[in-house]
Amino acid sequence: MVILTIRNVPDEVHRALRVRAALHGRSTEAEVRDILESVVKPEQRVRMGDVLADLSRRQGLTNDDFAVLDQRRDEAAEPIRFE
Repeated sequence: MVILTIRNVPDEVHRALRVRAALHGRSTEAEVRDILESVVKPEQRVRMGDVLADLSRRQGLTNDDFAVLDQRRDEAAEPIRFE
C-alpha cells in the first residue's frame, strides 16, 4: 500500500471530513480513502469495443460501411504526392 500525504487542507474541509467520517462510523482516514476510491475508480470498467460501437451507431454507420474496408484491406495505399 502507498502512503499519501496531503498538505494544506483547510480547517473547514478537515472538520467536514471528520463529521462525514463520524456519520459513516469510520475514521477520517478511512473516509478519505472511500471518497478517493469512489471518485477515481469507475463502478464499471469502460470497454473500448462498446465505446466504438456506440460511436458508430451515433454516426449512422452500418455493416455495409465496414464491408468496403474489408474488401480493400489488402490493397496497397498509394503514396501521397506533393505536386
